[in-house]
Amino acid sequence: MIKKLFIIIFFVVFHANLTKADLVKDIEIIGNKRVSKETIQVYGEISKNKDYSQKDLDKVLKNLYNTNFFKDVTVEIISNKLKIIVVEHPIINQLIILGEANKRYRDQIIKIISLKQNSPFTKNNLSSDIETIKKLYSSVGYNFAKINAKTKDFDDTKVDLIFEISKGTQTKIKRISFSGDKKIREKRLRDIIASQEDKFWKIITKNTLFSENLINLDTRLLKNYYKSIGYYDVKIFSKTAELDEKNKISIDYSIDAGTRYSIDKIFTNIDSVFDKEIFFPLKDEYEKYVGKYYSPFKIKKLLDSIDELVEKNDLQFVEHNVEEIKNEDKISIKLNIFEGEKVLVERINILGNNVTNEDVIRSELEIDEGDPFTKIGLDKSVSNLKSRRLFSQVTSETKDGSEKNLKIIDVKVEEQPTGEISAGAGVGTNGGTFVINISENNWMGEGNRVGFALDVDSESLKGKVDFTNPNYDYFGNSINYSISSSQNDKPDQGYENTVLGASIATSFEQYKDINTRLGLEASYDDLQTLDSASDSLKKQKGTFSELAANYRVTLDKRNRSFMPTSGSVVAFGQSLPIYADRGAISNTLSASFYKSITDNIIGASKIYVNAINGLNDEDVRLSKRVSLSTRRLRGFERGKIGPIDGSDHVGGNYAAAINFEANLPNFLPENTKTDVGLFLDFGNVWGVDYDETLDESNKLRSSTGINASWNSPLGPMTFVLSTNLSKASTDRTESFNFNLGTTF
Repeated sequence: MIKKLFIIIFFVVFHANLTKADLVKDIEIIGNKRVSKETIQVYGEISKNKDYSQKDLDKVLKNLYNTNFFKDVTVEIISNKLKIIVVEHPIINQLIILGEANKRYRDQIIKIISLKQNSPFTKNNLSSDIETIKKLYSSVGYNFAKINAKTKDFDDTKVDLIFEISKGTQTKIKRISFSGDKKIREKRLRDIIASQEDKFWKIITKNTLFSENLINLDTRLLKNYYKSIGYYDVKIFSKTAELDEKNKISIDYSIDAGTRYSIDKIFTNIDSVFDKEIFFPLKDEYEKYVGKYYSPFKIKKLLDSIDELVEKNDLQFVEHNVEEIKNEDKISIKLNIFEGEKVLVERINILGNNVTNEDVIRSELEIDEGDPFTKIGLDKSVSNLKSRRLFSQVTSETKDGSEKNLKIIDVKVEEQPTGEISAGAGVGTNGGTFVINISENNWMGEGNRVGFALDVDSESLKGKVDFTNPNYDYFGNSINYSISSSQNDKPDQGYENTVLGASIATSFEQYKDINTRLGLEASYDDLQTLDSASDSLKKQKGTFSELAANYRVTLDKRNRSFMPTSGSVVAFGQSLPIYADRGAISNTLSASFYKSITDNIIGASKIYVNAINGLNDEDVRLSKRVSLSTRRLRGFERGKIGPIDGSDHVGGNYAAAINFEANLPNFLPENTKTDVGLFLDFGNVWGVDYDETLDESNKLRSSTGINASWNSPLGPMTFVLSTNLSKASTDRTESFNFNLGTTF
């Protein structure tokens, strides 16, 4: 009894001390040298003529420590005076990096660490900055970098911060293999992962450098792919072998695909506070997926449909989640829709962004300060940020706000290198090519993309510089600016042609699965003919200027954009001249349809139509005449079908193609590293507007054959073996075609 009484007295006294409040009539701050008294009062949320309990004093203490201005703070009330004693952190006088000769790496280190020159020095931040630098080096293959940090004191107020770096040598990937019950051919798996085996010609790509981030990315890509085709329980493990004498490492991805699940049924559990009739349209969506293989992409589309209904009916505080119930090789999907906690977002803190502007991050958030808080909105915000590919990691934490119905959200990002450089070369029966691409996906920390591309082959030189803001003015629309140059030298056809262009375009989602692109393009076309050119070609000689408006509308119903197995994508576009020395209207329609015929056969059918017609009986310029690529009509030489002027194929006013394809991934043994497919192509290029005496060449061409893709030791090699079913007498056929391409 006495013990219980003692405990009660203790809690009463303890609670009384916490709730006891003193009136503060004066404030005294001691020890501040750089930070003003007013700044301390603002950050500490301190004011006169206010009662302060012990709980309030603890909050003041916490607020001041959170500023990172002070390494020690004491707070007490003496005779109605709030006395605050602070000891400031020293300021970093110089930030010195030793042992790194590459200026680009030094600049990147300065960008990503939290400790900056002329900022407060804190030991806690120093530890995290050392780990940040190690992660940077690991991302480019230096997995055993040693970072030593030292400080040199000037006085109590200033220090020099010195990083001594020994990065060691890069670890490269010698071999990549896949083992276990993988169900999918190794060649397809290699297409999915980002990492690549090191070869002597791969001097630019970073994906041959071993890093933990790259392995984690590969694992995520593989897992997402397996789940997208129904392998719900897939397990993937990565194993690495010991380093060899050349500092190279072998990686093996052990895969247990497990059972392939199909969706048995989908049903909804709706909270009684909502009108169930609002969600009746979901039944039509459910019918599309029942009986199909499970995919998280299908579940996401269902959740997006729920969100559309919620927004359309202006419902607030709606939450939903998914229960996936497995039974043998079937999965039942239960969608729970319920009313969440009625709280608002008080504040959103953005943490970890040293390079990226905060506005860029906030523009991707689905919820804002003052909005109703929902976990759905927060999860979508995190997904949006991850999809920008600016951050290696994005996490969120929700904390209680200043009042019971308020929440504070911390969004923490971990930035990653956003510059990319790649090069490729190819050689084949149609000649050789060389391509280089350089891009930066977070230009000036504003989330904008800048790119440069160069494409060279035996007859042409093409270059392009473009700038893209993917979220212009934070409306969700992208805007793109580009400058391009194309030079074609075709002595066999008796002409050379230079085209300079500049364009501006915007792209946006018009409706669900419908994307629209609107643009303006200005071009300057200079056509010079040689003595060997035909008389009709010589008549087109000269310079031409044009300003044209263009648009394209795309309906994308594919199950995924990468390696689709079902669905379709249809696009229609036009180019309309506003001003032109010789104007023409261009129309383009393309459509692709995909279907899994069996587990091992994926079929595709494709349609392509392109037409260009001059205005006011004007002839279409040579550079704008249309043709079919060898990808749309196999079995014929590139650009060697359609109308002929003299001995030269000059393209037509119209081009059309229909393709039927079947991919047979298991036709050959897996150790051949070869995929095989069958095709049947129909195509035509016809129409000559600039000379009525020329044959329009309006004849259906067709071919059939087999194509193979082989992962050779030198890079991916493709072969096409075809036979012509129909052709014009002037067409140049090609029964065998190969191309070897690789990246550096």
